[in-house]
Amino acid sequence: MNPSKEQQELMLQIQQVDFALVELTLYLDTHPNDAQAIQQFNELTAQSKKLKHQYEQAFGPLLQFGGSFSSYPWNWNKAPWPWQM
Repeated sequence: MNPSKEQQELMLQIQQVDFALVELTLYLDTHPNDAQAIQQFNELTAQSKKLKHQYEQAFGPLLQFGGSFSSYPWNWNKAPWPWQM
């Protein structure tokens, strides 16, 4: 159940971008007219989606209950799962 170095690095990139998105969300809640922050939020959102797509193509789904597609055969039984890394 040891993830590869590539898998760990990609997961770290996803976590870093998503952390920045959380922080920007909190900032924008109190500064809704900051156009530069909104632009950065939108750029990071696109980057997050791209990274998550790359991860799922290489290592399997990140989210359950309709959040991610499954390949054939069903691939939710492959470990490690994202929350185990």
